[in-house]
Amino acid sequence: MAKTIVVKQIGSPIRRPAKQRQTLIGLGLNKMNKTRELEDTPSVRGMVRSIPHLVEIVEERG
Repeated sequence: MAKTIVVKQIGSPIRRPAKQRQTLIGLGLNKMNKTRELEDTPSVRGMVRSIPHLVEIVEERG
């Protein structure tokens, strides 16, 4: 079973640079308090690490 992480959007992309908004879209997030379960890969971890003020890892599974 592959490891997964649950990511929650905690910040608004309004008045943020376009790169940060595109990172949110890449993670599948677009509304406040929305959560997504994503595969725990280095690329996903890097995306989360690049916008820590907009997202948080709720839990790690697997």
